[in-house]
Amino acid sequence: MKFDRDSVPCTICGDITDFLFPLYDDRYGFPGVFEIYRCPACSHCTLAADFSNNEIIDLYSNYYPRSDFSLDDFKPRKEVSGFSAWLNGERRSAYAWVPENVRILDVGCGFGETLAYHKERGCDVYGVEADENIKRVADKFGFNVHVGFFDSEIYEPDFFDYVTFDQVIEHCPDPLETFKGLSRILKPGGVAILSTPNANGWGARAFGRFWINWHTPYHVEFFSSESISLAAEQSDLKVEKIKTITSSEWLLYQWIHLITFPKQGVPSIFWTQSSSKSLIEKYTLYILSIFHRTKVNHMLTRAFDSLGVGDNYLFFLRKNG
Repeated sequence: MKFDRDSVPCTICGDITDFLFPLYDDRYGFPGVFEIYRCPACSHCTLAADFSNNEIIDLYSNYYPRSDFSLDDFKPRKEVSGFSAWLNGERRSAYAWVPENVRILDVGCGFGETLAYHKERGCDVYGVEADENIKRVADKFGFNVHVGFFDSEIYEPDFFDYVTFDQVIEHCPDPLETFKGLSRILKPGGVAILSTPNANGWGARAFGRFWINWHTPYHVEFFSSESISLAAEQSDLKVEKIKTITSSEWLLYQWIHLITFPKQGVPSIFWTQSSSKSLIEKYTLYILSIFHRTKVNHMLTRAFDSLGVGDNYLFFLRKNG
């Protein structure tokens, strides 16, 4: 896939972007090289990847891993609180910020653990999930889930108190259209909460093309504090709060990712849990897991988050009303 590096417009503000570097799928081995760009005006990053609908289906069906989920293992998410939760960065997820007794839509609800969590807290719960495995969960537990992509037209306008996108918005190839859709279904004064990787944080700056959250070509849009404000303004939303809260596990995964970084077209032995690890690789992974128990990764992650440069954003957007 070739692109004119002098004329790639920012998907949020329209300015011409700067080429950063080429990327390939360093997790699951999807073929091809892609180019990542950063906007000098709003710091938004975009992956130049123009997939057809059939190519997207192939990408997620044949390369992105699908869990062999057992209904016997199903458990609702738990309340996040206390020192341990803070140290581990467990409030990084949007679901943890939703109050009780509200009408909530969780876009990208996975296998429904968050839906069960919200239902237990008196919420009127809805979900959206592209993975058809959610059908088994929804049928068993009575969840109202739309199987497919997010489409605001299937809901009434001004319907939800809260809409959450947990690690989802970076997958959306038309984020402005997505924002307009979620604004349509939020009640006036309603809140959208988004968690998404921070491509302008310390991790992306330090590790460059080896940063784990480029996750090419599955992640295509990377918001900054500037670009989220611009997108919100175009969708009758306003940014109420921005936080960086990152899982401490992510830094462990980053060290492992550096050591096991695969060649182009080769699945990662870490991300695919391949059994074909050399003795040296197994020993190195063991040492890294021991090091993680010292909590150094945890304290580094908390320090970067406190400075606002952590690897994971939480955006809180309120609909005007």
